[in-house]
Amino acid sequence: MYFDSFSGRRVETGGTRIFLRCGGNGPPLLLLHGYPQTHFMWHRVAPALAERYFVVCADLRGYGDSQKPASGTDHEAYSKREMARDMVEVMSALGHERFFVAGHDRGARVTHRMALDHPERVLRACVMDIAPTLHMFRHVDKAFATGYYHWFFLVQGDGLPEHMIGADPEWYLRRKLAHWSAPGAEFDPAAVAEYVRCFSDPDTIRASCEDYRAAAGIDLEHDEADRGRLVECPLLVLWGGRGFVHRSYDVLGVWRDYAADVRGEALDCGHFLPEEQPEAVIAQLKTFFPEQ
Repeated sequence: MYFDSFSGRRVETGGTRIFLRCGGNGPPLLLLHGYPQTHFMWHRVAPALAERYFVVCADLRGYGDSQKPASGTDHEAYSKREMARDMVEVMSALGHERFFVAGHDRGARVTHRMALDHPERVLRACVMDIAPTLHMFRHVDKAFATGYYHWFFLVQGDGLPEHMIGADPEWYLRRKLAHWSAPGAEFDPAAVAEYVRCFSDPDTIRASCEDYRAAAGIDLEHDEADRGRLVECPLLVLWGGRGFVHRSYDVLGVWRDYAADVRGEALDCGHFLPEEQPEAVIAQLKTFFPEQ
């Protein structure tokens, strides 16, 4: 009942090996997950989208069943630039030079970087429940530091977050799902079990910390260098009306300073849009991404 019509495969890129599931017919649509999840977060959305699109659900490097490259002092291996390059190469390997992409959370940050670095490849893009990384770091306040404390926890060195999360990764993951979702939100037990399976790997914990360390370092360098550029393709912005991003930012107003053609709205949920409001997400994506 999960991804029944999809096939799983691994694709070698220039920097790592990516696991993905793909299925359906029509224009290619790449779906990218967030933290601390895997491609499985699209299980309530992908089958319906596969009726209209060729859907690719990939695990980002460092997550799920994708490879976890070694850490480096500058954390470049986990920059959004490298993660975006992975996915562009994956789509090429599948025979798609131009495609649609939708990303949630960390996947949305990869989507943002992809649209900047590979504008000739991305036809249209959707980002879910984020404000741009640069904007968020430039506007740190008590609300941000409290609500997104993990941004500052996960970047700590000397193995501190790895050790603390590794003491009970299932508790940590379940707490994240509960605290970031709207009250009463229900996650599929099979999906949670899959997240726990993958996140219980110490190498995944390390790699996911590297993702955040890159965001606080080399990603900011890339974002600062590109601050004068706008995302050129049409951009759909969706966010949870009961989540942190909605409470802290004029979401569309912020994105209109980073992209030329922006539209979007809040959905009645917390952070995990594809699992809390799958029907609304399906409807939004089908409206935004044309069939031909």
